[in-house]
Amino acid sequence: MRTATTVEASGRDWPQTAEFVVQAEKLGLDICWVAEAWGADAASPLGYLAARTERLLLGSGIFQIGTRSPVLIAQTAMTLANMTGGRFLLGLGASGPQVIEGLHGASFGHPLTRMRETVEIVRQVFTGEKLSYTGSQFQIPRPGGEGRPMRVSLAPVSVPVYLAALSPKMLELTGEIAEGWLGTSFVPEGAHAYWTYLDAGLARAGRARSDLDICQGAEINLVDEARLAEVVASRKKELAFSLGGMGSGQTNFYNDAYSRQGWSQVAAGVRERWQAGDRDGAAGLVTDEMVLATTLIGTPDMVRARLRAWREAGVDTVRLYPAGDTLAERLDNLGRGIDLARAAG
Repeated sequence: MRTATTVEASGRDWPQTAEFVVQAEKLGLDICWVAEAWGADAASPLGYLAARTERLLLGSGIFQIGTRSPVLIAQTAMTLANMTGGRFLLGLGASGPQVIEGLHGASFGHPLTRMRETVEIVRQVFTGEKLSYTGSQFQIPRPGGEGRPMRVSLAPVSVPVYLAALSPKMLELTGEIAEGWLGTSFVPEGAHAYWTYLDAGLARAGRARSDLDICQGAEINLVDEARLAEVVASRKKELAFSLGGMGSGQTNFYNDAYSRQGWSQVAAGVRERWQAGDRDGAAGLVTDEMVLATTLIGTPDMVRARLRAWREAGVDTVRLYPAGDTLAERLDNLGRGIDLARAAG
């Protein structure tokens, strides 16, 4: 398996984050994705990291399609492809209504169609040809106006497109049109909750799963047996936030993904308590099994076995989110995780 990680530019912690990425490259990491949620944007730190790294692939993990025009996404991708010497991967995601509508004031409507049309436009721009596009969400040039088809003044590029997807329809679209899938909340024993839809999209496009880079992420924390229970317990509130707070009361793709993998009752209970403001009660419903199934927390033997299960389930690239209170601790977890992933095949 290839190895990756995800970072975010978080204000005063950025110098340490940048040093983490530089050292991760020296450890042999293959890819660094830069996140974008409701804090820092992803493009700015990617430009900085382009100058600090030499071999590492750098990706947007993800650009939110509801906050940028498709052409701006393409221009940013082309710029970063040039700055990195061809080391850039374009990760796109729809985000959710809480961020897109609640923070940016844009409509979250028709995310599936918007994603398809965005990717089509981005790839047209990549060719360097004049852009002319008519869809239900985007019309370029705008009809009835004074604009005429234009091309961007950048050399054509070839940039792989990855989609962050959890819902069935977005998973199908990923299989149909993308080079990679950025997934999360993954349980190898419940992988059918994803493969069913990814494979349907792949079949629609006449492709096989080998045509898609399956990139999955999880926290990695190598601990001894004496600390295992404590570490698992400390992870439950964060998982409860994913199930109850990542989205609105009606739309939470993380909650839906866990539900499809066998935890529908727990996921519903966690969301109900979290939305009611009972954060401790929500975390109390999360089981040890849920934490261990969807993370790489455990002894080296436990993590080694989980990585083998991920590989056998079809994961090509594992995104490692190393735990640790200090830079040294995070790099230690990351380095050991890289070694274990390589040994897994």
